Amino acid sequence: MVKFSREYEASIIPEWKAAFVDYKCLKKLIKRIKVARRDAAPLLLAATAASTSGGAGSYGFSVLDPVRALTARFAGGARSAAASPEEEGEEESLESDSGELVQATDKHEQEFLERADEELDKVNKFYASQESELLSRGEALIEQLRILADIKRILADHAAARGRGGRAAALGRSASMPPPSMSPSLNGSSGRHLLSGLASPQSMSDGSVEMQQAAVAEGAAVAEEVMAALERNGVSFVGGGIAGKAKKAKDGNNKQIMGRGALLQLPATVRIDIPPTSPGRAALKVWEELVNVLRKDGADPAAAFVHRKKVQHAEKNIRDAFLALYQGLELLKKFSSLNVKAFTKILKKFVKVSEQQRATDLFSEKVKGSPFSSSDKVLQLADEVECIFLRHFAGNDRKVAMKYLKPQQPRNTHMITFLVGLFTGTFVSLFIIYSVLAHVAGIFSSTGSPAYMDIVYHVFSMFALISLHVFLYGCNLFMWKSTRINHNFIFDFASSTALTHRDAFLMSASIMCTVVLSLVINLFLRNAGATYTDALPGALLLLSTGVLFCPFNIFYRSTRYCFMRVMRNIIFSPFYKVLMADFFMADQLTSQIPLLRHMEFAACYFMAGTFRNHAYETCTTSSQYTHLAYVISFLPYYWRAMQCLRRYLEEGHDINQLANAGKYVSAMVAAAVRFKYAAAPTPLWMWMVIISSSGATIYQLYWDFVMDWGFLNPKSKNLWLRDQLILKNKSIYYVSMMLNLALRLAWAQSVMKLHLGRVESRLLDFTLASLEIIRRGHWNFYRLENEHLNNAGKFRAVKTVPLPFRELETD
Repeated sequence: MVKFSREYEASIIPEWKAAFVDYKCLKKLIKRIKVARRDAAPLLLAATAASTSGGAGSYGFSVLDPVRALTARFAGGARSAAASPEEEGEEESLESDSGELVQATDKHEQEFLERADEELDKVNKFYASQESELLSRGEALIEQLRILADIKRILADHAAARGRGGRAAALGRSASMPPPSMSPSLNGSSGRHLLSGLASPQSMSDGSVEMQQAAVAEGAAVAEEVMAALERNGVSFVGGGIAGKAKKAKDGNNKQIMGRGALLQLPATVRIDIPPTSPGRAALKVWEELVNVLRKDGADPAAAFVHRKKVQHAEKNIRDAFLALYQGLELLKKFSSLNVKAFTKILKKFVKVSEQQRATDLFSEKVKGSPFSSSDKVLQLADEVECIFLRHFAGNDRKVAMKYLKPQQPRNTHMITFLVGLFTGTFVSLFIIYSVLAHVAGIFSSTGSPAYMDIVYHVFSMFALISLHVFLYGCNLFMWKSTRINHNFIFDFASSTALTHRDAFLMSASIMCTVVLSLVINLFLRNAGATYTDALPGALLLLSTGVLFCPFNIFYRSTRYCFMRVMRNIIFSPFYKVLMADFFMADQLTSQIPLLRHMEFAACYFMAGTFRNHAYETCTTSSQYTHLAYVISFLPYYWRAMQCLRRYLEEGHDINQLANAGKYVSAMVAAAVRFKYAAAPTPLWMWMVIISSSGATIYQLYWDFVMDWGFLNPKSKNLWLRDQLILKNKSIYYVSMMLNLALRLAWAQSVMKLHLGRVESRLLDFTLASLEIIRRGHWNFYRLENEHLNNAGKFRAVKTVPLPFRELETD
C-alpha cells in the first residue's frame, strides 16, 4: 500500500505547492513528540517509584511499582482537572472552540498545534483569494456572454430582415432600373456588409441616395438595439442616452453616416477587443483605426466595429475563458479535498501519539468549519459553468461538453513500448548490416566513390539529426514528468493529445530504422549497378513530407499540425504573437543550422534534377548557393531576434527583451565573420573570428546561466545557483554548467588548421552538429525548470484568457 505522504506529494498541484499543507513538517513534529515521550517514560517511572518509596507506608521495591506509577499519573490528571483557575492559567495550553487556549502537557505537542494552526491559516488565506478571483472572473464571463448573446441575436434579426427587404427591393428595381451590371449589388452583400465591419471606400461611394438613406436608418436601428442590450447588461454610455445617439445616427443631413454599407458601430465607451495575434487580425485592426481616423461624422476614433469575424473571435475567446475558469475551479476543488485529507491524516497520527483527544477534536472541528472545507461557492459556480457551456457552446450535447471541460487522459498501453523496442532492435541490426556492407564495398576508404559521400551524406545526416533531437526531447519529457514540471501548461498543450516520452522515443526509433533501411537498400542497388540509385534519398524526402502533411488522423496528427503551426509563427515573425512554444522552438532551430544546410543541399540537388548526372558541384560552387547558405545560417537568429522585438513591444517595453535580441544579433555577427574567414583564411579574419565568437559566447553563457536558468545568484542559499532547486543533488547543476560551457566553445575548431580527409571532415561536422543538439537538449530541462519555478512563485496554474468586450475609460 502506498503511503499517504507519497500519494499526497504526487497529487498536489505543482504551481500551488507552497500553499498546500506542509505535511512532511507536521509529520516530523509528530515524530519528535513520539521520541520525546519515549525518552521521558523511563524518567517518569523512576521519579514515581522514588516518590512512592520515600513516603509513609512504603514497602520498598515491588513488581507493582509500574502499576502504581500509572495510577499516580492518572490521579494527577484527575487532580489537574479539578485544579483552581489560577493553577490552570499557569499551565501550557491548546486552542478551544472559542479560539482560546486549553491545556497542553508537552511543549512538542504545543509546537505541533501551533504549526498546524499556521498551516490552516495559510490554506484558508490562499483558498479565499483564489475563490474570490474565480468568482469575480465567473461574473465577468457571464456578463460577457450576455452581451455576446444580445449582439448575435440583434445581428441575426437584422440580417434576416434585410434579406427579406433586399429581395423585395430587387424585384422592384428589376422593372425600373437599367441592367443589373450598372446597379450596386447590395442584395447579395447586404448581410456581409452588415457584419463585415469595415466598408471599403468604393462601397461608401457607390449606390443611390435613397439606398444610402435606407442603410443609414438600418444602421441606426441596429446600433440602437445593440446599445439598449449593452445598457441592460450594465454598460453605461457617456454623452446622452440611447435616444440621443439613435437620433444622431438617423439624421439624414449627416454626410459621413454611420450606416454606410450597413456598418454597425458600438458606442465609444465599449469595444470588442481582439488581440492582434496574427497578421490578419493586425491588418484588420490597422484598417479599423485608419477608417476611424478618416471618419468625419464626429465619432470617437476609439469606437469599435462589429462584424462577423470579430463576433466569432469574441465567441471563441469567451469559450476558452470558460474552459480556463472551469479548469481553475477543478484545481481549487482538488486543493480543498487534498488539504482536508492531509489534515485528517495528520490529526489521526497526532492523537495516536499524544493521546490529546480533546485538543484533536477541537482542531478537527476548526478544520471542518474553515472556508476551504465548508464553502460551496466553487461547487455551485462549477455546476453553473457546466450548464452554460452545455447550452451555449456544445449544442446541449453533454458528451461534447465534457470532452472539452473534462478531457480524458490517454491510456498508457504497452504497444508503444513494444514498438519502441522493436524499432530500436531493428535499427541496431540494420546498422550493423550497413556497416559491414559499406566496409566490404570500400565506401569510406580513401579510394571510395566521392559522389556517394557527397550526396547521400547530406540527406541521411539530416534525418539522423532530426532523430537525435526527437530522442533528446523524449528524454526531456521523461525528466519533466519525473520531476513534476508541468510542461503541458507551460507550452499550452492539450494533455489529451500532447506527446509523451514513449511517443517521442517511438518517433525517433522509427525514423532511424527507416533511414538505415534506406541506406542498406541504396547500397545494394549501387553495388548491383542500378541506375538512378540516388533517387532513393529523394523518395525518402517525399515520404517524410507526405507523412508530415498527411490530413488523416494517423501518425500523431495533432502533434504534426501543432508543429506546422509553430513553424508558421516562427517563419512569419514578428507578425504573430509570440507564445512560449514559439520561441522555445525557435531556440531549437538555432541549434539546427547544420540541418538547415543539409535541407538546402537536398532541395537544390533533387529539385534541379542534378541527381541524374551526379553534378554535385551544381549545388555547392555557384554563387547563388553560397549566398543562400549565408541567409539560412542567419535565419534562426533573425527569427528569434524578431520574436524578442515583438515581445518588447507587447510586454510594456521590457528592456530584457532588447538585451535578448542583442544576443542573437551578436551570434549573427559571429557567424558572418566565420563565413568570411572560411572564404578568406587570413590572420586578420582569424583574429576577427576569435574576438567576435568569444564575445558572442560570453553573451550567450551569461544569458544561459543567469536569465534562462536563473543561476549565478550571489545571494542564493545554494552557492551560485538559485534558492529553489528541483533536483536534490546540487552537484548536477555545477556539472551541467561546465558541460554547457564546454559545448558552447565548439566553434574553436573553425580556427584550427585541421588537415582531414573527406570522410573525416564529414564525420567531424556531423559530430559537432550532434554535440550542439545534445547541448540544446541539456539546456531545455533547466530552462523549463526555471519557468516552472517562476509559475509556482506566482501561483500560476491556469492561463488567463483576455475578455473581448471591455468598457473604455472616459473623462
